[in-house]
Amino acid sequence: MDADELPDDPADDRFHYVWENRVRYAETDAQRIVFYGEYVTYQDETFTEFLRQLEFPYTELEERGLDFHVVHTELDYHSFAEFDDGLRNGFRVSAVRESSADLEWVCRQAADGRVVASGELTHVAVGEDGPTRVPDDFRDAVVAFQNEPPEPV
Repeated sequence: MDADELPDDPADDRFHYVWENRVRYAETDAQRIVFYGEYVTYQDETFTEFLRQLEFPYTELEERGLDFHVVHTELDYHSFAEFDDGLRNGFRVSAVRESSADLEWVCRQAADGRVVASGELTHVAVGEDGPTRVPDDFRDAVVAFQNEPPEPV
């Protein structure tokens, strides 16, 4: 995702800001800046909350014998976050394929909306026997939830 595509306007409605966090001391390096690897955890926490907002919490997926595995992730760092900063994390599904989905994530400073980091992920739907079709009810829930529906691929 190109940084030019992410305005500093937190009203950007392509994303649903589903998870907020405060930077913990343990997530920072010696300069009190968020250690770069922590942003992957922020992506994962945001995905978990995104599923909850879709009314597809992980517990329900597990009961259905379904999981989503990350097979690709990218991160871009636009600015920095420090110990005790409040952050807002947004997510959207950009495309749904047969057994996978492409997702976009953005992390902003809660105080001023400045983009701290952004990224793209690919999740594969996995059943008991390996990769499986992304369920139709999940696809429908994403279309109903997002302001901009994902691309069908």
